[in-house]
Amino acid sequence: MDNLLDIAAQEKRFAQRHSPSSAPVPPTLPAPATIRAAEASLPDPSSVSYLAGASPSAVAAHIARDIVPALTGQNASPRYFGFITGGTLPLAEWADNVVSALDQNVQVHLPAQTVATAVEDAALEMLARALRLDADVCGGGTTTTTTTHGWKGRTFTTGATASNVLGLACGREHVMSRKLAAAAAGESGVGVGGECVTAAVGELGLLAAAAAAGVTEVQVLTSMGHSSLGKAASVVGLGRASVRELRLSEAEPWRLDLDAAEAAMRRPGVATILAVSAGEVNTGRYALRGVDEWRRVRALADRYGAWVHVDGAFGVFARALEQTDEYRLLHERVEGIQLADSITIDGHKLLNVPYDCGMFFCKSPAIMEAVFSNPNASYLSSGPPGADTTIPSPLNVGLENSRRFRALPVYAVLLSEGRPGLAAMLGTMAQLSRAIAAFLRTSPHYELLPEGEQQQQQQAEEIFMSVLFRAKDAALNETLVARINDTRQLYVSGTTWQGRKAVRIAVSNWRVNVERDAAAVREILTSVAEGREFDLGKC
Repeated sequence: MDNLLDIAAQEKRFAQRHSPSSAPVPPTLPAPATIRAAEASLPDPSSVSYLAGASPSAVAAHIARDIVPALTGQNASPRYFGFITGGTLPLAEWADNVVSALDQNVQVHLPAQTVATAVEDAALEMLARALRLDADVCGGGTTTTTTTHGWKGRTFTTGATASNVLGLACGREHVMSRKLAAAAAGESGVGVGGECVTAAVGELGLLAAAAAAGVTEVQVLTSMGHSSLGKAASVVGLGRASVRELRLSEAEPWRLDLDAAEAAMRRPGVATILAVSAGEVNTGRYALRGVDEWRRVRALADRYGAWVHVDGAFGVFARALEQTDEYRLLHERVEGIQLADSITIDGHKLLNVPYDCGMFFCKSPAIMEAVFSNPNASYLSSGPPGADTTIPSPLNVGLENSRRFRALPVYAVLLSEGRPGLAAMLGTMAQLSRAIAAFLRTSPHYELLPEGEQQQQQQAEEIFMSVLFRAKDAALNETLVARINDTRQLYVSGTTWQGRKAVRIAVSNWRVNVERDAAAVREILTSVAEGREFDLGKC
């Protein structure tokens, strides 16, 4: 491993975290000619040398010379604002290299052979506490930290999509178990209390379980849910059509209409999963406004035997911001998430660990094992009789039987940053987002979204790390995303809002500098709107 584990040799790399570089900011995208050259360098199946083999040094030289220059600058550039893609902290990069070098099997809990699963469990516990998921919901929306918490079902995934699959699969198991228990008791299914983990979908299959329970439909109720929710519904057999968006209003479409949800849950023969968005993908807004609405959701779920799943891929990180007045409204928005049954979190977004990394938290380890247990494979057992069983083998609580030790970069980042460092990193992202929004709000060329006087009044305090806008000039708006990205110095995502094209900026890289990058964004956007060349030298 050469000098990988020589920590003194890595110090210069680690120091980048708190030593701002004076070097020019790298481009967000490679030049088109560079991409074309890289494509031309790829092996040609018609060549006589195709798959003939090559020396490692020749292959490495090809990758360094041809492939690397043609990849995006999402890690190196602080102004890559697309897809809510965080960068990679230097320590996380190093830890990920250690993962590759040591190639651990982390899917079977073997405490006498490796510490890998214990590290994974520790990382998940640290994350739960860094996000204050160990806080009780008290009167008036205040919270107190507890020594224990209910999030004992947890695992690492590839990302938010996989975590949403886990959430809907657990929800499917819960709601069908409740309906089966009610049918066996001769009840309606409303008001059946406690956790039910009777043999349901994981054992019987969806069709057999539904027939036995008298369920004709499993509905997923949400508001402006992420597209991966529909994919997850398809994967777990509920179907994309099961996802129903109940938007409170045209002015606030990200908010969940709780009255409509309750009416939908009352229908006979229906089982319900409530999928709550904690960070709508365009605006970053929250489906529920705070603890009072969360209490109502919890009460509805308990009454109708529903499961409450939170897609908090990036929005849940608002809970790690400093407890100050400038973030008071954001903390109010995410207060009450502790009342959910499961939560999706992405590490390769705001935590700034390498792709791919997601996390899934659930309050019911029993339901996770009922769905995901890997049967009939004695060679995958967790060691000899009497071995530690407090940590389940990850293959019994998640999708994969094989995956990377992706917990190690997360463990490294949380141990290094702690609560103060994480809060500071997220706060810098929030401050840059708010600085960009302030510019857009007064710009003669752009319109900050969502529209409306009420939205504008609260917008500054509600912005976390997503900024949505469009050009006031309709013709410019049609080509705005391409024109911004063609600068190669700023990268944004295209989307639609209220039926018209819009642009989304998602600030998520640890390298951002509020003053420098806000000035660059102002200059680039103004130059694009005015149809002139921009000059970053004056920023």
